[in-house]
Amino acid sequence: MPQPQLTRSARPSTVTVSAINERGETVPTPIAGEHPLTVYLDKREIVTLMTLGAAPEALVLGYLRNQRLVRDIEEIAAVQVDWETDSAAVTTHDGNKDIEQQMSRRTVTTGCGQGTMFGDLMEDVDSIRLPEQGRIDPATLAILLDNVRRHESIYKQAGAVHGCALASAAGEILMFIEDVGRHNAVDAIAGQMWLAGMDGGDKIFYTTGRLTSEMVIKTAQMGIPILVSRSGLTEMGHSIAQQVGLTMIGRAQGKHFLLFTGHQRFVAEHPHD
Repeated sequence: MPQPQLTRSARPSTVTVSAINERGETVPTPIAGEHPLTVYLDKREIVTLMTLGAAPEALVLGYLRNQRLVRDIEEIAAVQVDWETDSAAVTTHDGNKDIEQQMSRRTVTTGCGQGTMFGDLMEDVDSIRLPEQGRIDPATLAILLDNVRRHESIYKQAGAVHGCALASAAGEILMFIEDVGRHNAVDAIAGQMWLAGMDGGDKIFYTTGRLTSEMVIKTAQMGIPILVSRSGLTEMGHSIAQQVGLTMIGRAQGKHFLLFTGHQRFVAEHPHD
């Protein structure tokens, strides 16, 4: 079956406004864009996401994937983003017969910008089995963190955004997405991986945001066994990471890091007794 038809409706990630600095000077200053995007699935309104608009089609696909509202990329016929109406219309080949049931059960979570889990997402955690072959060591982690630091980003220009990166087993960045909410950024990467048919078993996922239950579930759903953040984690995020066997590294900045779960994939340079 062919790939879904997609618009290419990216918006500029920053806009320039005037600001007055500490010396009383008026200076042009880039700020992050923010736009509402209402997602419709087979004409049923699903959610309104606040987004930079840099990769709206991938964001919508990844959102539907991670919320388990659509199970297979081949179910989707088209994604049409229209910024005149601030909407994204998703059509499937056969219609989504379970959408009303899925929409009837929602859990509001701690995500910024977007944080709603639909249907039986939590129950599906029991069925997730992450591959065992992934490995990471301090040298690879340092390479990844340095690559993220060096990456040209909207955050460096304007702040006010979260970033997520998909990296190879060697720590090289394969995809880097920023958005006003970290969940938007991970969803956009999930959408790009879905379109490319990319396997996550030999990849590392990096996020600037905290490691909540929803971030852990989304990483596990993408089949990625290693999750790294410069921030901390929540108790439920820790519990689910242990449940699915995810290797989770938090507070990773410079040479400092804390390995919380999935110790079997971490290859220490100087293992302790």
